Amino acid sequence: MRHFGHIAPEERRRLFHQEPCAFGTDSPAKLLSAALGATLYSPATRLRLADDVIKQAGQGVVSMVLCLEDSIGDDDVLAGEENLVRQFADLAGRPEELPLLFIRVRTAEQIPDLVRRLGDSVRLLSGFVFPKFTEERGTAFLEALSAAELASGRRLFGMPVLETPELMYRETRVEALEGIARAVDKYRDRVLALRLGVTDFCSSYGLRRAPDMTAYDVQIVASVIADVVNMLGRADGTGFTVTGPVWEYFRVPQRMFKPQLRTSPFLEVEAVELRERLIEHAMDGLLREISLDHANGLLGKTCIHPSHVPAVHALSVVSHEEYSDAADILRPERGGGGVLRSQYTNKMNEVKPHRAWAERTMLRAEVFGVAHEDVGFVDLLAAGIPG
Repeated sequence: MRHFGHIAPEERRRLFHQEPCAFGTDSPAKLLSAALGATLYSPATRLRLADDVIKQAGQGVVSMVLCLEDSIGDDDVLAGEENLVRQFADLAGRPEELPLLFIRVRTAEQIPDLVRRLGDSVRLLSGFVFPKFTEERGTAFLEALSAAELASGRRLFGMPVLETPELMYRETRVEALEGIARAVDKYRDRVLALRLGVTDFCSSYGLRRAPDMTAYDVQIVASVIADVVNMLGRADGTGFTVTGPVWEYFRVPQRMFKPQLRTSPFLEVEAVELRERLIEHAMDGLLREISLDHANGLLGKTCIHPSHVPAVHALSVVSHEEYSDAADILRPERGGGGVLRSQYTNKMNEVKPHRAWAERTMLRAEVFGVAHEDVGFVDLLAAGIPG
């Protein structure tokens, strides 16, 4: 699979200076963690789940979480497990390319049980998502994951969700983060990414952000994100990929602005302005939050509606200017450091301080691609929205 793989090859050539790379379930963990993109959640109880998975893969989704936790009722867990086993068996008999598939469990005991019940179709599973992750609770999840790996002979990843009140409360936050760091470091090779449960963070204080506000506008939530990145997202080799929080709103259907993105009865200049106004009106909060995710060291995003996926992926593409700067900084002859003027002649690149940024940018460029110099976000978004 690859990002933007659902669009025609000639369209990709028009958009990309460097096309997104191909990757699969057996790709290196570092590559997969960067490639998760918009991870779409779906309740495990959906009766046509296999059809949904294939449909979303055909529309550009590369990672999905099939949820047995908060998205379904307590009385529906057993039915959800049974449905997952049936749906995986259905998917195993189909020829279509699938996204990376993860199961969000409630308890550690579900992990070996589900792996056993999935049988041969476990080959379609990339791993599990661990809710309400703490050191004590998380260690049990990670031990169960390791045992399931041995039993199945299948490489499986874990994605802890950081969402407990201990992370919100100032007096317990550092201790909680230190415990989480100990747990995930012990199983570093199996932890693909850390996910932020901002909805649960807000719940601790009876808060809910409005559609015109981002998670970073809620200061008490922003402080948690900052501390998680500070302790668990460092670029010195000790950190993990940390993904962006869920965007809860989807009141504007993607088709509302899709036709105007493709064609317009107005002159070309007016059409561009119309497209930009429609996008701003429909997705302003989401777009701002994705941009702030990147600015704060997060990559990828939890999504609960397919209309969010094209925006996350379009904003993850590396611009030609970013790529130019990163390539200059990483040239072998720059190893001694120094300062140089960018090729775009609008900034100074400091080789040593900007090296970690350049390395992260090149990894993002590998999985999301590099846009042509004259290709912007609107072009990428228009191309990514399913027809």
